[in-house]
Amino acid sequence: MSLSQSSKPQWGDTCRLIASERWKTKSAAMGRHVTQALVDYAHPRPGMNILDLASGTGEPAITLASLVGSDGHVTALDISPELLEIADQRARERGLQNFSTRQSDAHDLPFPDHGFDLVTSRFGVMFFADIDRALRQVHRVLKPGARACFLVWGPFEQPYFLSTFGVVARHVGGAEISPGGPNPFRFAEPGSLSAALKKVQFQEVSEQTKTVAWTWPGSIEEVWEYARSVSLPFRGLLDRVPKEKWPEINREIYESVGPYARADRIEFGALVVLASGIKP
Repeated sequence: MSLSQSSKPQWGDTCRLIASERWKTKSAAMGRHVTQALVDYAHPRPGMNILDLASGTGEPAITLASLVGSDGHVTALDISPELLEIADQRARERGLQNFSTRQSDAHDLPFPDHGFDLVTSRFGVMFFADIDRALRQVHRVLKPGARACFLVWGPFEQPYFLSTFGVVARHVGGAEISPGGPNPFRFAEPGSLSAALKKVQFQEVSEQTKTVAWTWPGSIEEVWEYARSVSLPFRGLLDRVPKEKWPEINREIYESVGPYARADRIEFGALVVLASGIKP
């Protein structure tokens, strides 16, 4: 996930990187259905040259690379070289020869004009500091007639967030997301991402809201530890919690997540928005 130059260190801070490495397998499992939703929406074809923005630890870039064949190629771009190292490792483990990473800011893409058949981003575009500039860069590097496809979070009011960070917010008060900070719900309002695409001259813009599986393959305690260790947008909220209140908050979160728990997994479900546009 990429922000402006001044925000780079946040996404690559040590604690988040350790958590990303520790939980990479279970995190990938939880995001599998979301990744597949974007891949199905994007319709990748063999031989395509694809750019995946804010790729982090490698999805959907790795899945896309498995579909475009040896004549295709997928470039995973992110602002954090450390997260891209995890993506590279995951791609090597799968034996992918048509996958590469590039460390760069989405606001200044280091590619020539008209080079890509498809641009994708999963849970990334809502964090771009200057959305017009970033989307114009996407428009520039796409071939005429090529498509950009994005997946972003729907509203905060859904099980994963309400049962975790929503509980914290009820205890400490104030906004869940710090004003002016990275906001996962920036394009949760229907039509807002479509409007951003139209503003920079994308055509045949479409958007849909969809509920997909969002399942943690483990315990309640694990998923809450994972959530608070990697969720940078909620860092301000977590930092407002007095140390003595954490036992009470944790107990309430375990109770709140409980209804979604099964024998070996937590089945939250996720409400996401898919949007796309074509470069004329």
